[in-house]
Amino acid sequence: MAAASTHMKNWIRDNSLTIALLLLFAASLTGQVFAGWAQENQTLAEHDQAPLTLLGFLTSGEFLSALFENWESEFLQMWAYVTLTAYLFQRGSPESKDPDSPSPQDRDPALDSDKPDAPGPVRKGGLIARLYAHSLSLTLMALFIASFLLHWVNSARRRAQEAAEHGDPPPTLIEHLTAPQFWFESFQNWQSEFLSTAMLVVLAIWLRERGSPESKPVSAPHSQTGSH
Repeated sequence: MAAASTHMKNWIRDNSLTIALLLLFAASLTGQVFAGWAQENQTLAEHDQAPLTLLGFLTSGEFLSALFENWESEFLQMWAYVTLTAYLFQRGSPESKDPDSPSPQDRDPALDSDKPDAPGPVRKGGLIARLYAHSLSLTLMALFIASFLLHWVNSARRRAQEAAEHGDPPPTLIEHLTAPQFWFESFQNWQSEFLSTAMLVVLAIWLRERGSPESKPVSAPHSQTGSH
């Protein structure tokens, strides 16, 4: 029992960052669901329409469009950040590689393909190793594309419902894709994600957060680039 308890404590410690972020995600999503449901039913009541059930709201274009609109911008931000930091630099930031020193991230993985603890694709080599070398950015881009498509489809559903309420013909998916409203929904989130990322990169040159790997050591000079 003692060994199992220790194992569990170690597992929680070793995964505490992911656990905390997922709990915050769940709490925020729950808040979005119930606040959005209440708001939508309030709007329906003002127009003398029947309220939505919780399931009806969760499957509505209103909710799903807003949900994937936000996911889309987050995955775009992460993809851009991972990709740009592989090639671009910001001297003095812990978020950047040092432009004057070799980085372990740039080491040819083929040099380590004979190590027993190297990831399977690295040991196998060839095309799978080349794809694995960019698997993080490729996955983030795939998640962005999936979220973008789901935002587009559900935003069109919401617009079709609004059109029906006014006796207008619903727009086609292509028509909605070229509509200013759809791109306004996207750009309003994209710009904030890029701004917040740029602020982290720049502020971390001069400011510190003791204990965080996203910060340089508190006593490090402002010119030091990278977190070490």
